[in-house]
Amino acid sequence: MSAVASAALSRPSLTTLSGPLLIIMILGMMILPLPPLMLDLLFTFNISLGMIVLLVSLYTLRPLDFAVFPTVLLLTTLLRLSLNVASTRVVLLEGHAGPAAAGKVIEAFGHFLVGGNFAVGLVVFAILVVINFVVITKGAGRIAEVTARFTLDAMPGKQMAIDADLNAGLIGEDEARRRRTEIAQEADFYGSMDGASKFVRGDAVAGILILFINLIGGLAIGMLQHDMSFSAAANNYVLLAIGDGLVAQIPALVISTAAGLVVARVGTGQDVGHQLVAQLFANPRLLYITGALIGALGIIPNMPHVAFLVLAAALCGAAFLIEQRDEQPEVVVPEASVPVAEESPEASWEDLAPVDVLALEVGYRVIPLVDKSQGGELLARIKGLRRKFAQDIGFLPPAVHIRDNLELKPNGYRILLKGVTIGQGDVMGGMYLAIDPGRVTGTLPGTPAKDPAFGLPAVWIDGVLRDQAQLQGYTVVDASTVVATHLSNLIHVHAADLLGRQETQYLLDHAAKHAPKLVEEVVPKLVPLGVLQRVLQHLLEEGVPVRDLRTILETLAEHAGRTQDPGECTAAVRVALGRTIAQQIFGDATEVEVVTVDPELERALQQGLFPGAEAAGMEPGLADEFRNQCRAAAQRQEMLGRAAALLVPDRLRMPLARLLRRSVPSLRVLALSEIPESKTVRVSTVVGGKT
Repeated sequence: MSAVASAALSRPSLTTLSGPLLIIMILGMMILPLPPLMLDLLFTFNISLGMIVLLVSLYTLRPLDFAVFPTVLLLTTLLRLSLNVASTRVVLLEGHAGPAAAGKVIEAFGHFLVGGNFAVGLVVFAILVVINFVVITKGAGRIAEVTARFTLDAMPGKQMAIDADLNAGLIGEDEARRRRTEIAQEADFYGSMDGASKFVRGDAVAGILILFINLIGGLAIGMLQHDMSFSAAANNYVLLAIGDGLVAQIPALVISTAAGLVVARVGTGQDVGHQLVAQLFANPRLLYITGALIGALGIIPNMPHVAFLVLAAALCGAAFLIEQRDEQPEVVVPEASVPVAEESPEASWEDLAPVDVLALEVGYRVIPLVDKSQGGELLARIKGLRRKFAQDIGFLPPAVHIRDNLELKPNGYRILLKGVTIGQGDVMGGMYLAIDPGRVTGTLPGTPAKDPAFGLPAVWIDGVLRDQAQLQGYTVVDASTVVATHLSNLIHVHAADLLGRQETQYLLDHAAKHAPKLVEEVVPKLVPLGVLQRVLQHLLEEGVPVRDLRTILETLAEHAGRTQDPGECTAAVRVALGRTIAQQIFGDATEVEVVTVDPELERALQQGLFPGAEAAGMEPGLADEFRNQCRAAAQRQEMLGRAAALLVPDRLRMPLARLLRRSVPSLRVLALSEIPESKTVRVSTVVGGKT
């Protein structure tokens, strides 16, 4: 790095120095005497700063857009207090010279705004203090306190929603990190606002005390040190004290109003002006009713007829204009010309359209979710979940073909695998699905529904209820996320069906870039492509990822001379992938809890086992009882927060896995040889015995 660049990096910028300079200026005003002209400039700057803060709070779209507001609140409070100290010094030292001794700003507030009458000034000052202290500051502080508490309570639910989106591939690591940071900033913001509001309340109390100190001190100095009469001292010092109090309280009132606006906002993506117009004056019927009531009051005798009737006419006129604006112009559909009959072409093979491997059909009201021009996010989410699937499972699933289907319900959609429906549901665009994970604390108004991906009870709600739903423990997702999560769940369940010969060849071509010799020696010289595909499908059917293709190919190469049976090859590959399977099921735990089979039933099954047996020679009644016991054991493990795994001898693993795959999908069946030596096995439940 050059010397010039190093100097530029080490030299502090003006923006960096603004904070320390402001603090030094505030402290300096408390210590150093200031001339009246400087006081005028600083009081004017204080008023301007208050207006800037108010306008910024009006035009921010959400509270975090003005995250520095608690710091601004503290600095403006210190600035006002330092100005009070500086002006008090000038008032007490130079007040005997007349009302203009402390500058033109204080004189204007003390003389012109209250008409030179100190009694009126005291009343106005007291009213401003009451409004600021009792109404605005207290209310804003209470809102900040309650919001901070509820924001902290809602953080676990929001974090779980982010983790769910990340696991489903709907968002990336960067977006998840940004959302977590935003949640933490939101909690910090409201906590800081709760504390900063105490400064404003203390500022109001300090303003009252400073006023009385200036009054008593000014009268004492004027009468005792400058030999002024009581009326002359009161005329000078009282008006100066009142002007000083008013010039400080008006900016304080403006800043407090800004604080109330910031913490009372409900984020809808609009500033306060748009929210007021859109929500107060959106319904012309309400304006008509209000105008009629005001007009009726205006015709009552002894009422101010002009004011009431003019306002009533204005309200009715505004309602009429809103109605005219909302009316949609009638669209005239031109008559369609009669098409000229053309000779139908001969049928050809081009008329035979191939069946899409994965397809998503949507009703016409769901089309905006997949239309980028209308702000639809579903296409981007599908791309993200395909990338996430490839990273987790080990191969890229086929592209999802999206098309509209007028035969579906307007809000309906369905997911097809090779032309067959594997999932369907309904979504409501522009609304949010609040899913009950089982621990919610209240109910929500909306349309009852079920989460299409996992079947959990849910309700469709408006966007304004989103924060309330999260505070009550609901998992809240938009319509695009509902469809994407459903699609992600289904492609994981049907991963084996998505891995065809073409995908297997793509997987081999990708592996050949990193291990060309291995791929060349194994496929197709030792292992045919079809056998490799069936082995990979067997693994995917039981939820085992195929990312470690190197280990799979090396294992197949070792056993290729002995067998080409896909089932036996799969068993050998599972043993080689034992660490991966154990890590996937049990995590990093060194001691694993498993479910085992009763020894007597285990011996009977091994004796009755024959090639191709689906239930290992089990009688139908015994098989049903065995399934029920396994289902109960799996539910017990899940309630305890532990993985559900059935540990059996190697010979029984495949037939028992086939038996339980559909009836108890959450129970993973493992062979003894698949448990790594680093794991210690502890039996939690024994199934298969007589009940």
